[in-house]
Amino acid sequence: MLKIKLSKFGKRNQPHYRVVLNEAQNKRDGSYVENIGHYAPSQSPKLLEIDMVRYEYWIGKGAVPTPTVAFLAEIVKSGKGFPKKKAQPNRKAKLKEKAAAKVAEPTSKPEVAQEKVADKTEEKVEDKVEVKSEEKLAPEAVKEATKEEVKTETKPEVKEDKTAQ
Repeated sequence: MLKIKLSKFGKRNQPHYRVVLNEAQNKRDGSYVENIGHYAPSQSPKLLEIDMVRYEYWIGKGAVPTPTVAFLAEIVKSGKGFPKKKAQPNRKAKLKEKAAAKVAEPTSKPEVAQEKVADKTEEKVEDKVEVKSEEKLAPEAVKEATKEEVKTETKPEVKEDKTAQ
């Protein structure tokens, strides 16, 4: 089975590829049947040339392109070339942006942080007060106190109901 694939040439960190028609079982950089183009991704702008007439001929004969070669062929067919990448700031520029953002934000964050701290301390103080008051009372006294509260709450309701009738 024939495949259309990339064969790597060039120096280390400076790759250059040939688009070749090769037997599927052969090595990547081994002998090939036909060279139908080349691709140099490390150049600026990227260099890509594929003979589309020969590419379509071999596709018609049953050759199967690798996914990368199929993608590159679509780029050549569209005629637009490679999409341009957005310029991204380098590491120093990113650090400067972060520092500028930190300088601009501290006015709002400490207020929020102080409110959160205040809320937490109030909750802790309330919890401690409740625990101390329960510890002072004996368990029997707590039960009696709750019973008395229930009785006092129910008695006025009953009296009101009798007077209303």
